[in-house]
Amino acid sequence: MEKIRRNERLSAMLKILSDSPNQIFTLSHFCDLFDAAKSTLSEDIDILRDVTGNFGLGELETVTGAAGGVRYRATVSREDALNYVRGLCDNLSGTERVLPGGFLYYSDVLSSPEITAFMGRILATAYYDAEPDFVLTMETKGIPVALTTAHALGVPLVIARHNSRAYEGSAVNINYVSGSSGTIQTMSLARRAVREGTRALIVDDFLKGGGTAKGMVDLMHEFRVTVVGMAFVMATASPEKKRVAGERSLMTMEIKRSGDEATALVRPAAWLEA
Repeated sequence: MEKIRRNERLSAMLKILSDSPNQIFTLSHFCDLFDAAKSTLSEDIDILRDVTGNFGLGELETVTGAAGGVRYRATVSREDALNYVRGLCDNLSGTERVLPGGFLYYSDVLSSPEITAFMGRILATAYYDAEPDFVLTMETKGIPVALTTAHALGVPLVIARHNSRAYEGSAVNINYVSGSSGTIQTMSLARRAVREGTRALIVDDFLKGGGTAKGMVDLMHEFRVTVVGMAFVMATASPEKKRVAGERSLMTMEIKRSGDEATALVRPAAWLEA
């Protein structure tokens, strides 16, 4: 095999690590891949750690122990996260996106791979230390940002449905009160989807009263799964008291009315500005 140059090795290593966030790669793996000594690869990792840190591209972390190695985390600095979310807030504020019922049209935002990928990195940064085993979301609009969050965390995505599917086998079904409409709805999850004793991070697109979020928490209790956090793209300022506690959203929305005209005021969540 032709000797691999350092710049080639660095490019390949960064690509491999960033494609699998939060996954540990042993030095032996890269030794076999590049036919290089561990001391050489340790120097390469130090270089990549400096590059990713200096340019805000995430973090490289060395994990010690028998199963140790190196992993990449797609972290975002609080300053970069706040600036990005402020830009989204400017785009979403105004009169054009307001919908009847106090809702806001932002499906185009949730459909953008670039935007949802960055949202996922922001949310993952906030919950790396919580060490969730999977991300849980409710069909359907929350799926894109939940998927990118799961990817950044290096864990699977689990989707709760309104109705069970025959091809998913037996399921657990619960009833919950929708926070937005106040109606009784059904939430279903296949019994094989999660394991007892694991840890879940709930991610969804919108939080108003918190009924759906409370339903997902209750659903996890049925599986004896610990909920380590709840994260949302958008939360309404009213009602101030939700049916869940400890949640985080990227943005907070308030609808101001003047006569027949309604204006959306969207701002970054308080925890980003802290």
